[in-house]
Amino acid sequence: MIIEKKDSDNFQNRRVDPDLIIKGGTVITMSGDMEPIRDAAVFVTDGIITDIREINVNDHFPDLKAEIIDAHDAIIMPGLINAHSHTAMTVFRGIADDLPLKKWLFEKIFPAEARFLNPDTVYWGALLGCLEMISSGTTCLADGYFFQDSTVQAVHESGLRALIAQGVIDFPAPGVDDPRKNLETAQKFIEKWIGFSDLITPGIFCHSPVTCSRQTLTGAFKISKDFGLPLQIHLSETSEEVNEIMKQEGVRPVHYLDRIGLLDSSLIAAHSIHLDPEEMEILSKKGVRIAHVPESNMKLCVGTARVSKMAGMGLDIGLGTDGCASNNNLDLFQVMDIAAKLSKVIDLDPVSLDAKTVLAMATSRGASVLGLERDTGTLEKGKKADIIVVDTHAPHLCPIYDPFSAIVYSANGADVKDVIVNGKVLMKNREFKTLDKTEIMAQVNNISKSITI
Repeated sequence: MIIEKKDSDNFQNRRVDPDLIIKGGTVITMSGDMEPIRDAAVFVTDGIITDIREINVNDHFPDLKAEIIDAHDAIIMPGLINAHSHTAMTVFRGIADDLPLKKWLFEKIFPAEARFLNPDTVYWGALLGCLEMISSGTTCLADGYFFQDSTVQAVHESGLRALIAQGVIDFPAPGVDDPRKNLETAQKFIEKWIGFSDLITPGIFCHSPVTCSRQTLTGAFKISKDFGLPLQIHLSETSEEVNEIMKQEGVRPVHYLDRIGLLDSSLIAAHSIHLDPEEMEILSKKGVRIAHVPESNMKLCVGTARVSKMAGMGLDIGLGTDGCASNNNLDLFQVMDIAAKLSKVIDLDPVSLDAKTVLAMATSRGASVLGLERDTGTLEKGKKADIIVVDTHAPHLCPIYDPFSAIVYSANGADVKDVIVNGKVLMKNREFKTLDKTEIMAQVNNISKSITI
């Protein structure tokens, strides 16, 4: 069989054989209003999707040398996109639960990071995070933390796609003892890793408008602009943060960031909980992108973001897990379920954030939030082959009337059986192909023995 290839970066067609075929399942493309395609196959060549079409379920493609993934009784869909995470915080999973955010952060997490984070712990923690995300169907992530050279190494070994940002904060931090050097460190990180891999984009993550000065914020923004990269930040996560900014600057956080020139489509604002309607309107007009983190918000009891209202204003919104110290997992299937149901409770409206919209937030809209919509987030000819296969042969997924509802309300990360990123198989039939699960878990368990708070 001969099919056409259409590379996302080179639109000259040429006739090639596929090297990977995922066949026999129901394809959810997440492209526009396209309906699910039943008994279909996705054809991949050199990491690019070259065809998606219905097939005879008995087709075996004996004339091709392609690797075949059997997706019968399964849903073939875009990989999930984690729009906000601190991947290496897996090493702190469950270490300081059931505490108010300020006490949790300043009395537990910051001191633990200062004492126990180093390149080695970040490397193994990030590997564990990658392992967990692969196992639950995440193919792309946005990460912000410290000792990020180690995170780049871990993500590169895993084969995931990622936006990896160096954390910036205005007091001594892991790997940056002198806060006066925080931007210098961040710029050197970008210069080291930009162009290293098609799968990894470096960047900067400013902790928040409270913990970063005006000079730090504008400096980080300028560096990001100079390299054409997005800037990540926590925004209006707590009412205390809002009150502090109002006390210092005389305006609410969004107005403050607007005043200093930080608001445009290159800014990714995580949490975005305590926003008034005028702030939402400003963010929408400026094209700021939002990372909604409902599970962490609930656990730390910091508030509930008015996601349906922001979406109605046209804001691009993706879904994130946050770190494992405040979630405590990296399963975006669980986040989707919570995001949909929480919105209904907040709005007292059972149709608020329907399943298809929430799934888009975890796929196509998540890609847009990270600035990767040309490459990933949907299954289309010419897009990168970032694909997951969800096994539906399970009691909790029987019967399926609506695949979108089944994914959001019934499925979980453990139902993912195959994961492909850039055309490379990272997990097949729940067997990891790029990472050693036993070694990674043993290493993190060993690290955890020395961590006390």
